[in-house]
Amino acid sequence: MQPNDATYPSLRGRAVLITGGAGGIGASLVEHFCAQGARVAFLDIADGPAEALASRIEGAGRPRPHYGHADVTDIGQLRDAIRAAATALGPFHVLVNNAAHDERHRWQDVTPEYWDQRIAINLRHQFFAIQAVAPAMIEAGGGSIVNFGSTSWRLGNGGMPAYTASKAGVEALTRSFARDLGEHRIRVNTVLPGWIMTERQLSLWMTEASEQVRRDGQCLKDRLYPPDIARLVLWLAADDSRMATNQTWCVDGGWI
Repeated sequence: MQPNDATYPSLRGRAVLITGGAGGIGASLVEHFCAQGARVAFLDIADGPAEALASRIEGAGRPRPHYGHADVTDIGQLRDAIRAAATALGPFHVLVNNAAHDERHRWQDVTPEYWDQRIAINLRHQFFAIQAVAPAMIEAGGGSIVNFGSTSWRLGNGGMPAYTASKAGVEALTRSFARDLGEHRIRVNTVLPGWIMTERQLSLWMTEASEQVRRDGQCLKDRLYPPDIARLVLWLAADDSRMATNQTWCVDGGWI
């Protein structure tokens, strides 16, 4: 966190679960929630980066976050990891469904197996993570769920139809759960990150030409970075946003 970043007293001591937390936006989410004094668990398959992240946070004088190895496309493994994390930290008040993979692909090459795998990594696990944590949130009298979508399908991007289709589905999933869980004081929102300058994006996709496309598209010309997303998620998780639900929140510099 930066010195002028907001702090949220309601997050202190709360149990937070983040999927896909070992790198990129997910790692920033873990760091920001830990800096708020939350009790954080995160899931991933990248054991080395995950352990390095947890050690870095602990080295900064904050409680070490709980890391669980989980392939979110394996629902049994996902459920087991969530159960173990809840045993370690207690029932979760906040769930952030961040895990995803924006692998590019040509529509001509997509097989039924590839399609199903893309849906599994980008959409299906969000439903089952919510299913796993919602009963304890209901019992506790409330909670906040943040599902990660994408601006890609709203921009009409090509070159990854299985990804854009799954990410469009996230917004529908959010609206359905917001209605079903609202009576239990559980808020459900979608966050749409714009083009976030993670190491992966910079190494794979950023060129002089694509940088110009980004600048032309955004109203605000600065590059976006993972903390720009993490700060919004903190607010959605905190009591400060207590009546914000069933919404899509976009941080893209004003592109879409």
